[in-house]
Amino acid sequence: MSSKLAVVTVTYSPGEYLDQFLSSLASATDEKPQVVMADNGSTDGAPEAAAAAYPNARLFRTGANLGYGAAVNRAVAEIDDDIEFIVVANPDVRWHRGSLDGLLAAAERWPRAGALGPLIREPDGSRYPSARSVPDLTSGAGHALLGKLWPRNRWTQRYRQDNEAATERAVGWLSGSCLLLRRSAFDSVNGFDSRYFMYMEDVDLGDRLAGAGWHNVYVPGVEVTHSKGHAAGRHPELMLPAHHASAYRFQADRHPHVWQAPLRWALRAGLAARSKVVVASALRQRQIDNPDKRDNREADHVS
Repeated sequence: MSSKLAVVTVTYSPGEYLDQFLSSLASATDEKPQVVMADNGSTDGAPEAAAAAYPNARLFRTGANLGYGAAVNRAVAEIDDDIEFIVVANPDVRWHRGSLDGLLAAAERWPRAGALGPLIREPDGSRYPSARSVPDLTSGAGHALLGKLWPRNRWTQRYRQDNEAATERAVGWLSGSCLLLRRSAFDSVNGFDSRYFMYMEDVDLGDRLAGAGWHNVYVPGVEVTHSKGHAAGRHPELMLPAHHASAYRFQADRHPHVWQAPLRWALRAGLAARSKVVVASALRQRQIDNPDKRDNREADHVS
């Protein structure tokens, strides 16, 4: 096992994605990292099968569906303190050859990098905007209201950094679907904020790392592929409200003063109203796309 690197992935019935994650990992690095699968209650048998098939993969049961950040924190606590770097990645990531070694090389170039992230490809080969600026109230509201209707509005472009060249640089935050974390940096900010069940925990982590003097470094010379959104697309009635709740928590934490209470009230009301609208729209679209399928009212809770 590598004494430099460990890998953490959070599983919740990941299906065939987990085998792809582990098999492609072998070509991503010359290191032989321990892999900790933080399982939030899988019922499909995939984590158990992976633990049996891959000697370097360890199944760690969290005991409940803790959410993403809390499960990562629990898994990291199981890893020896002398491990210098920890990879946190979703189990539906497919590693490209040499991708992890590329991130490790970038970490050497950026000694104050607390987090490093690759260029993330969608399954169709398109680029996912995984390196973004931290949203303030103005850019966040502008993106939320206009992002779908007018994708090229200035707030969305500023937030997503779509016009930025694909160069190695420090950014506001990086997608939590694939991160190389310097253990000392991660520990210095006490890891992920476990109050975020899902969504925005990566934005919050990047913002807190920057506040503690670390860099979030985008490394577009390294690529992975992420089959993102398969769970969120199945259950918009669960995922979209969770997203809006996390967005409120992020901004409320950054506007905590008594005199800012009216702002928080307005933000909560606006996000709640928007959540209802987008959930209704997503459910209508799901019915159009799957007219012969009954709505599954007993949706499983994903992490």
